[in-house]
Amino acid sequence: MKVLLFLFSAALSLPVTAQDWPRLKPVHIVVGFAPGSTTDLVARLVQPKLQEALGQSVIVENKPGAGGNVATQQVKRSAPDGYALLVTSVAYAVNPSLYPNAGYDPFTDFIPVILGPSTPNIITVNPAVPAKNLQELIELARKQQLSYASSGIGTTTHLSMERIKMAAKIDITHVPYKGGGPAVTDLIGGQIGAVFATPASAGTHVKAGKIRGLAVTGATRTPALPDVPTIAESGYPGYEATNWYAYVASGKTPKDIVQRWNAELVKVLNAPDIRDQLHHHGFEPRPGTPEDLTKYMEREYATWGRVVKEAKITAN
Repeated sequence: MKVLLFLFSAALSLPVTAQDWPRLKPVHIVVGFAPGSTTDLVARLVQPKLQEALGQSVIVENKPGAGGNVATQQVKRSAPDGYALLVTSVAYAVNPSLYPNAGYDPFTDFIPVILGPSTPNIITVNPAVPAKNLQELIELARKQQLSYASSGIGTTTHLSMERIKMAAKIDITHVPYKGGGPAVTDLIGGQIGAVFATPASAGTHVKAGKIRGLAVTGATRTPALPDVPTIAESGYPGYEATNWYAYVASGKTPKDIVQRWNAELVKVLNAPDIRDQLHHHGFEPRPGTPEDLTKYMEREYATWGRVVKEAKITAN
């Protein structure tokens, strides 16, 4: 009996390989934001097809808190066996600069798996605001005190406007909301004059004429709102800022399991029905290699870290 127990314990301690994974137990996709958030939507859109591809239960687990840091730290502490994957957003690259004690290093505590979909931000105004384009809004800000809302401190909807403020040398008061939905609701009602939002939260209202879209932050116009110019087109060449979503694993996860994750997610994100669903919500799938994601996150970490420092933004 002792021999059998020893052999069983030894088997459990053996490293998990891509051949075993994911047969042993359900897979957890950990999301650092609440159900109904954009990051949660990204995770749940791919969950059914990913579950089908893996032949194993895939559980989406929401662990909101501290701008995504609670979930990030949980996956950092998880066993490096590929059974817990973090679906994160641009906050993953921003938070180490924004929070004095974010609790993780994005480049040593995790292994990048794949870049998921991305979507631009859009600056919108209430129709009563006398600005038909971004330049008119900037000129208006030079003449009178304006305020704008975002989905929260340190989000790309906040930092995108901070970049414009620095480039245009203007001052617009930031009003952080707990989510983009409530901010857009108040914009429609006239309680706030301008909101930096996502196409998912503001696009239908722009199309309906309830609010006015002035410019999008992507390198190109978004198919969701093709008539709205980019910020680069609006007088600021080279400006680009997107909401991106990515999958990362605990730092010591075996390379063969990371490659298996990457291969499965490439297939899922490139599936025609998934691409259609993502496009419907204003997302553009961008799957690539783990190395591609590493280089992309390094650039984002440097860009947003500089904005946080120069604008003197803190999470408090």
